[in-house]
Amino acid sequence: MSRILVVDDEFGIREIIKKYASFEGYTVKEAQDGMQAVEMALDEDFDLIIMDVMMPELDGFSACKEIRKQKKTPIIMLSARGEEYDRIHGFELGIDDYVVKPFSPRELMMRVAAVIKRSQGSRAESDIFTYKGLVVDFSARIVTIDGKRASMTPKEYELFFYMVKNRGIALTRETLISKVWGYDFFGDDRTLDTHVKLLRKSLGEYSSCVVTLRGVGYRFEAE
Repeated sequence: MSRILVVDDEFGIREIIKKYASFEGYTVKEAQDGMQAVEMALDEDFDLIIMDVMMPELDGFSACKEIRKQKKTPIIMLSARGEEYDRIHGFELGIDDYVVKPFSPRELMMRVAAVIKRSQGSRAESDIFTYKGLVVDFSARIVTIDGKRASMTPKEYELFFYMVKNRGIALTRETLISKVWGYDFFGDDRTLDTHVKLLRKSLGEYSSCVVTLRGVGYRFEAE
């Protein structure tokens, strides 16, 4: 069952979308302004966000920009303005569709179904992470550097995959140890540091992507 976040400062608009979306079998949550939408979108996982442009606190475009910094949740933008500039601006921010008010609820539901289907169909592509000559295939558990397969131990793979999947996030030593070795691990931080050292050696020119955070842990960066 897909989860949808409906964001609009007009109660009536939220209600009618919720009514039709619930009838189609979607689970619906609501937000009444851009700030609330950003908080909910980052705290929870949604399959789609339907968001109005003109809202108090934070407009839809700005909210979309904030969400896109951390998540790729599909977004359908609603607006009373249908000018080409607004549409182009929205698509440049990464929205998936643009619907002009007043709209047909049935047509909106068709667009919702199409966007969710498209996003779910492309999820397989997210199983592969690419950064310049570094390619990480999570499904096949293969790491290649400039076309050549990297040689890593099983623990190096697990450590690296977890860091890449959580790229840009500061990961404490405790978190890495519990996620890679398990809560019943009886070693110490030196075991983790040793594996990070070996991992960096395996990554060659991309070793700098694994950044040390003094007193905290590590972070994978690829920009």
